[in-house]
Amino acid sequence: MLTPEENELLCRVGPDTPMGNMMREYWFPGLQSIELPEPDCAPVRIKLLGEELVAFRDSNNNVGLIDNYCPHRRASLFFGRNEEEGLRCVYHGWKFDVNGNCVDMPSEPAESNFKDKVRIKSYRTHERNGIIWAYMGSREIPPALPELEGNMHDNYSITVLHRNCNWMQGLEGEMDTVHVTFLHLGHFTIYNTEPGSMNYHQAKNRYGKFSVKETEHGTSYGMWRPTDDGQEYWRVGHILFPFYAMVPGIDNQLGSNAGFLCYVPMDDHHTLEWGVRALKPGEEPRDQSRDYIPNGTGWYDRYNLDQNWGNDFEIDREAQRNNVSFTGIKGIRQQDMAMTESMGSIYDRTKEHLGTTDQMIIRTRRRFMDAARALMEDGTPPPGLETPWAYHQRSGQAVLPAGVDWWEYTKDVRERFEPSGLVMEMGG
Repeated sequence: MLTPEENELLCRVGPDTPMGNMMREYWFPGLQSIELPEPDCAPVRIKLLGEELVAFRDSNNNVGLIDNYCPHRRASLFFGRNEEEGLRCVYHGWKFDVNGNCVDMPSEPAESNFKDKVRIKSYRTHERNGIIWAYMGSREIPPALPELEGNMHDNYSITVLHRNCNWMQGLEGEMDTVHVTFLHLGHFTIYNTEPGSMNYHQAKNRYGKFSVKETEHGTSYGMWRPTDDGQEYWRVGHILFPFYAMVPGIDNQLGSNAGFLCYVPMDDHHTLEWGVRALKPGEEPRDQSRDYIPNGTGWYDRYNLDQNWGNDFEIDREAQRNNVSFTGIKGIRQQDMAMTESMGSIYDRTKEHLGTTDQMIIRTRRRFMDAARALMEDGTPPPGLETPWAYHQRSGQAVLPAGVDWWEYTKDVRERFEPSGLVMEMGG
C-alpha cells in the first residue's frame, strides 16, 4: 500500500514531474517507421509523456518530432505542409526543420531577421529496425540506445496497443506473473493438460513462491513451484528501466525468445504498449488487421482494438460458465486490458492489500521512486541509462533442479544475446 504522495510520484509523468523527468533521460519508442512511410508524407499527431507533438519525415528521410503548436499564433502544425525539408504552418507559412529551426518566414519583410530568433521545441529521433526512437531529455549528447535484442534483428514483429490506463498499471501486470495461472490459464486443470508440461505445473499448484533481485537494468524475478518429480518449475522475468518488461509468456522456454514489451506513457491516463520480438527463420508476423479499429488522426485514435471497454471486451458469459475460458474474454492482451482498465485510469494504491506473491511489484515500485528522487536530488543516473548492455536479458520458463541458485544457474540462457543485424540506422 502506498501513500497518496507516493502514488502521485509513481504515476505522474508530465513535464517537471520526477518520474517524467527520469523517463525523458532515456531513448524510448515514439512511433513505428511505417507510420511515416515516405519522405514528405502526412505528419502524425503523437502524445508522449503528456506533451502534444507532431512527427514528420522530411524530404531527406530524416524524422522530426516537434511541438504541435506553431510558436507564432499557436495553430496546430498537424495541418502543415510537409515539403522541401521542413514542415510549413498553413496559417502564415512559417516553416520548421527537424531540428526546430525556423527556416522560412514569408509573412515577414525580406529584410527581417526575425526567423533567426524563433525556434520550436524539437526532440531528437533515431530509427532502428522499424521503430522511431525518441529522446526528450536534457543531455547535449544523449545516451546510447538500449541494447534490446528484440529491436536488433532485421526480421521482427512489432505490435502496438492503446491502453486506457496509467503506464504503471500495465507494467505492474507484467510483474505479476502469478496472474497468468488464473486470468489466462484458469480453465486448465491437471486433467486437461499434459503431465509434466508447463501448463500442468501451473494447474497443479496455483500458488507461487518469489525470489526478487535488484539488477543493473532494474529488477528481476523468479517464481517457482514444485514439480511431481522433485524438481522446480520456474518463471523468470525482468523489468528494465524506464518502462520495459520481459515476461515468461504462456509457452516461452527460457532463453528461446528475443523480445520485450514497453509501456510508453502518452500522458498520465493513456499508454501505448509495444510488443517487439525477433522472428525465427521463416516465421511471418501475425496478421492483426482483424483486431484493430482503423487508425484515426486524434491523439488517442491510434492502435485501438475492436474489443474494448466500451463493449466489455465482448465477454462471453457462456464460455466463462462452461470453463471454455476462465474469463470469457478472447485474447491474452484483451484479458489484461480488462483488468487494468477496470481499476480506473490511475489505480488508487492506497486501498490495496498486497500479499506474498506481490513482492516483485513492491520492490519495483520502490526502485522506481528511489531512482526518480535520486536523479532529481543529486543527478544520480537511473538504472540502465549509461549501461546499454545491461538490457542483455531473456525471459521464459524452465524446470530446474531443486535448490539451485536460479539466477546463476540460468545465466547462460538468460543473458543470451545474438543480434542479427541492424537496418535503417538513421539519426535525426
